[in-house]
Amino acid sequence: MVDWKRGLRRVLYPAYEARLARRLPTERLPKHVGVMLDGNRRWAKAVGADTAQGHRAGAANIEPLLGWCEEIGVEVVTLWLLSTDNLNRPAKELEPLLAIIGDAVETLAEQQRWRLHPVGALDLLPASVAERLKTAAESTRDVDGLLVNIAVGYGGRREIADAVRSLLHEHAGKGTTLEELAGVLDVEHIAEHLYTKGQPDPDLVIRTSGEQRLGGFLLWQSAQSEFYFCEAYWPDFRRVDFLRAVRAYAERERRFGA
Repeated sequence: MVDWKRGLRRVLYPAYEARLARRLPTERLPKHVGVMLDGNRRWAKAVGADTAQGHRAGAANIEPLLGWCEEIGVEVVTLWLLSTDNLNRPAKELEPLLAIIGDAVETLAEQQRWRLHPVGALDLLPASVAERLKTAAESTRDVDGLLVNIAVGYGGRREIADAVRSLLHEHAGKGTTLEELAGVLDVEHIAEHLYTKGQPDPDLVIRTSGEQRLGGFLLWQSAQSEFYFCEAYWPDFRRVDFLRAVRAYAERERRFGA
């Protein structure tokens, strides 16, 4: 019975996906999608694999996601691969994870298909890992394709603190007093110093694995974002899941506080 159901799914899902894709309203699709790639460890436990295998399976699913985004005209994707809190994991797990992330980013860069942009506190990462991310960014700097933010060592609170720190340093260099800065400071001044400065804020934020919280992802930028929470663990996230998330986004009436 189980095999019969799996066979039926293999036959029906391509047709279902195609119908979903055809019915998406092209005028209401997101331009910037943020994705919290969550559930690699739980996936590994569920299939009887070790943690590193879970992270490798998750890394392998990044390229398909970027392809799905290209198909519908997404212009910016932000991928949260490692949080600042994750840096506190035991070395025996963290070191292989950082190596897997480095390998994945280099593989993406080698294709010269996407423009990669590391976002996060790179100074908190081992120097070798930070260098791999910077090299990938430099090698794709002139690629005319999807902009992919690689969030590694990223935390939303840390980003805001770094933005304020950068703002203060900038105005200190200009000789602006704190009183003068306080008199003119507004949200745009801080936005200009975020890791994603110059980019549009995310329209849609997707989190896999069934968790329904931001956990510090794009805290500033997601003020007007739509959120979609998917039950699938990240390695199991499929094109049909992505299309469902986009469909849910397109069906919502975005009021922007009005």
